[in-house]
Amino acid sequence: MKYYELIYLVSPGISKEELNSLQEKINFIVQAEAGILGDSRSEGKRELVYQIQKKNEAFLASVNFYLKPEKLENLEKEIKSEEKILRYSIFAKKPVKKTKIFKRKRRIKKEKVELEEIEKKLKEILDES
Repeated sequence: MKYYELIYLVSPGISKEELNSLQEKINFIVQAEAGILGDSRSEGKRELVYQIQKKNEAFLASVNFYLKPEKLENLEKEIKSEEKILRYSIFAKKPVKKTKIFKRKRRIKKEKVELEEIEKKLKEILDES
């Protein structure tokens, strides 16, 4: 199985409930193709740089999933048949691995200084000013 990300633009004329049901439908399609779902997000309505099907804005959504490459074609056919999706793109990605973050410990060199030496230094500094 490969790791993919599907990013798609949805027609701005739909309600939030319709957008949620469309996301659920896409998630169902991925699972129907024996895929494993990852993150699914909706970024809200965005202004488009150029018009798509005479629309200046669209909802932006994405879903990450694992899927066998031979099943990707069936997934694309299902997405193309959905009229509410203006554009989509599927990217093969490397899965994100959780890494441990190590904090560097500061090592401070500790030197023993006699009290007499400190007093001498203080006198020198005070005498200079």
